[in-house]
Amino acid sequence: MLFTLNLRRSCYEKRMTDNQKTPLFDIHTELGAKLAPFAGWDMPIQYEGILAEHFWTRNEASIFDTCHMGELELRGPTAEADLEKLLTLRVKTIKEGQCRYGFLLNESGGVIDDLTCYRRGPEHFFLVVNAGTREADVAWIQSHLSADTQFTDLSPTRAKLDVQGPKAKACIEAILGEPLPELGYFKFTDHNLAGIPMTISRTGYTGEWGYEFYFDANHAADFWNKLTASGTIKPAGLGARDTLRLEMGYALYGHELSEQRSPVGVTGGSFISFRKDFIGHDICQQDLEALEGGESAEPRKLVGLKLESKRAARAHDTVVSGGQVVGEVTSGSVSPSLNVAIAMALVDATACNQELAISVRGKELPCQVVELPLWGEGSARK
Repeated sequence: MLFTLNLRRSCYEKRMTDNQKTPLFDIHTELGAKLAPFAGWDMPIQYEGILAEHFWTRNEASIFDTCHMGELELRGPTAEADLEKLLTLRVKTIKEGQCRYGFLLNESGGVIDDLTCYRRGPEHFFLVVNAGTREADVAWIQSHLSADTQFTDLSPTRAKLDVQGPKAKACIEAILGEPLPELGYFKFTDHNLAGIPMTISRTGYTGEWGYEFYFDANHAADFWNKLTASGTIKPAGLGARDTLRLEMGYALYGHELSEQRSPVGVTGGSFISFRKDFIGHDICQQDLEALEGGESAEPRKLVGLKLESKRAARAHDTVVSGGQVVGEVTSGSVSPSLNVAIAMALVDATACNQELAISVRGKELPCQVVELPLWGEGSARK
C-alpha cells in the first residue's frame, strides 16, 4: 500500500515537474496551496478552501494568479482588417481604451478559443487568450495575417493578476495608498501603480467588481506580496474561480465551448457580429436560424439547471426527458451562494420546456431549467 501511494505521488510529482510554472509558483508553495496540473501549468486550486475563497470573493476581495493566460499583440495598418476576419466580434467599433469579448473560429465554425480583444490605438490591438489554446491560437492567427500586420506573443514576459470582489477598489487603494484610475466596465488604461508600469482593465470572470493587471513578469512576486500583506485581499485558487464563473453562467473552453461546435448554442448569437464576414460565419448563421426556428434539436442550447439537492452533476452526465437523452452537462458543482447543486448543459432546443433530469451514476436527479446567470447579485456592473 505504501509503495502504491509513493508510486502515485512520484507520478504526480513528475506531471507537476513537466508543467510550466508561473512567476508566483514559489509563493503558492510557501502558502501551502493545493497545486494541480491545469492547461499545461502547475496552478493553485485552493489555499484555505474553495468555500472560504468563494465567499471572500463574493463579499470582500480576492487575488487570483492568472499569469498562465496568453497575451498576443497585433500592430499595423492591416491589423484591424485581419482581426475583423478572424474574430466574431465587431472590431471596427471598439474604441481606444475599450475591450470586447468574442470567439476565434475554425472554418467549420468550431471554437478555437474565446478571448478578449483590447484596442490600444488605431492600429494597435492586444488579445487575451486561454492558456491551453495559446499555441493553437498563435499558429491559426499567424497563418491568416497580412504581410503588413506585426504579430508578437507577449506571454513569456508578462504577468497577469486579477483582483475580484465588491471591495476590490477600496482595498487596493487603501493598501497602496494611491487611487486607481476610474474605469467603466470592459474598459482599460495604462497606468503606473505601486511604481510599476502596467495595463489595468475592469472585466472579470467572477461576476464581481474587479481588475486585471498586466505588467512585466519580473514584478509579479513583489506586486502580489504588496496586495496580500494586510490580509484584506486574500489569495483564491482555480477551484473558487470555477464555482464563481459557474454561478454566473460564464462559458469555459473545453466545457461549454469546443472546436466541435459553433458558439451559437452557447451564446444564442451574442458576441457574434453577423453583419460582417468572418471565418466560420456561414455555419454560425445556419445554427442561429435553426435555433431561432425551434423546430430542430440542433444546435443544442445552453441552459442553467438547478437541482433539488447538493448531489452535484459533472461534465458529460446525460440530461434526460421521458427516458430519452436530450442533452449533456457541460459544467456542474454545488453552488456555495445558492446552497444547492447547479449545472450548465447543452440541451436539445425542442426539449428545453420539458421536465428534465440528470442521470448521475445510474440515478436520475430531477432538475429545473433556470435562466442564466444562476446567481444574479454580482457587483461587476454596479
